[in-house]
Amino acid sequence: MAIGTARSYAKLRASVFALLIAHVTLRLIFPTPSVFADLYIYNAIALLGAAVAFFAPPFNDQLARLALSTALSLWAIGSITTAWNDFYTPTIWPNLSDFCYILFYPLVLFGLIRALTAHRKFLAIELLDVVIIIFGFSTLIAAFFLKSAMAHFIGSSTSVFLSIVYPIGDVVLLSIALIIVIVQRRALRSLLFLVAIATFTVTDIYFLYKSGTTGYSFAQLTDDGWLLGLILMAEALWHHGGESEISERIISTSITVAMIFSGAILTISALKRGYLPDVALIPAIATVALAVVRMAVALKDARSASSNLELSRIDELTGLANRRRFMTEVEMLKDNPGTLLLLDLDGFKYVNDTLGHGAGDDLLRQIALRFSRVVPHGSLLARLGGDEFGVVIPGGTRHGAEVAMALTSTVSYPFVVDGHEVTVGVSIGRVINDGSNELMRRADTAMYEAKRAGGGTVLWQP
Repeated sequence: MAIGTARSYAKLRASVFALLIAHVTLRLIFPTPSVFADLYIYNAIALLGAAVAFFAPPFNDQLARLALSTALSLWAIGSITTAWNDFYTPTIWPNLSDFCYILFYPLVLFGLIRALTAHRKFLAIELLDVVIIIFGFSTLIAAFFLKSAMAHFIGSSTSVFLSIVYPIGDVVLLSIALIIVIVQRRALRSLLFLVAIATFTVTDIYFLYKSGTTGYSFAQLTDDGWLLGLILMAEALWHHGGESEISERIISTSITVAMIFSGAILTISALKRGYLPDVALIPAIATVALAVVRMAVALKDARSASSNLELSRIDELTGLANRRRFMTEVEMLKDNPGTLLLLDLDGFKYVNDTLGHGAGDDLLRQIALRFSRVVPHGSLLARLGGDEFGVVIPGGTRHGAEVAMALTSTVSYPFVVDGHEVTVGVSIGRVINDGSNELMRRADTAMYEAKRAGGGTVLWQP
């Protein structure tokens, strides 16, 4: 980062805190709500916080920066909508603020996890995990508190539900942040995130308490707690530390709990109609549906990974095992009785040079087919590259000698390639496992001795 650019960003970060202090001072001196202080300055601080997150240093995970800056921008839009409707007419669509505030939580949770874990490839299933956790815990809180909240709050069940959704999101964020801090042993970045989310949560809970008791009045001094939480989230991205792998158990356990409670709530509601308002069932249904989608995605990814792994161990031309798979089997052979064979074709280069590479490839496929017919079950036949093959044969030494003879016999009669009858031979180096780490070198030495002798099989001797 250039010196001039670094200074500009330092000024940006400092200006956000300076504006927050100025806004708190204005609130203390002029407690009456005003357009200048509570629409323009207040929301300018939130938008500047989003900019601080967006321009965070490149050592951050790019998706973390994008998620957190977007979350802060959405929160600012929701706040602007609320403030505008209090000061001006005509009003903006009031549900826009709820829409923005609700989107804020999954984006922060996603950004938090990405920011506090070692950089890794993005997986779409991560987004599903975040949404399932949010919906699942929304179901849990709604089941316990919605009916009680409706007795104290004025409005429809939907408006009451939305009022308590925000503390639900805060609790989920706070729980994840606390677990991460414990796992990472108080790294500065994770501590800043924890303080930020705790500040934001306390402000939300105080807002909910005031709304349900004495009543909440717009533009209170405590509203700056939201801004402080947002600014600290953005500031955390400017500090190193705290990037480590988080155990998958944290996420998987959260999803399991969310699924159990969502299923239980749906079962209770089916058995006892009207026990909960319909709006409380929406997150439960969404949790179950998304969990099914996640399972399908996970199974698809698992099949794809398994297929890719298998393809990475297969020779594309012949369909036999490739060198990687062969070397793995050789390592396993060292701990068990068995025989290792290395094979090199005699006369293949002439065929390849005179009839072309296409004919050579066809010949290799025919040879691989003949070899595979005589290799016993439980053994591994592999193409190691070019015209070289290898066989790992578990069991006694006699068994290995018989296989070598059978392989030599398979090439004793001609092949037909592009209408031409061609003949090739094979030189085989055979080594009996004695626990040595030099099996491949010994087999290679024996194979070249066989080649110098004009073909056949040579057993490596000490």
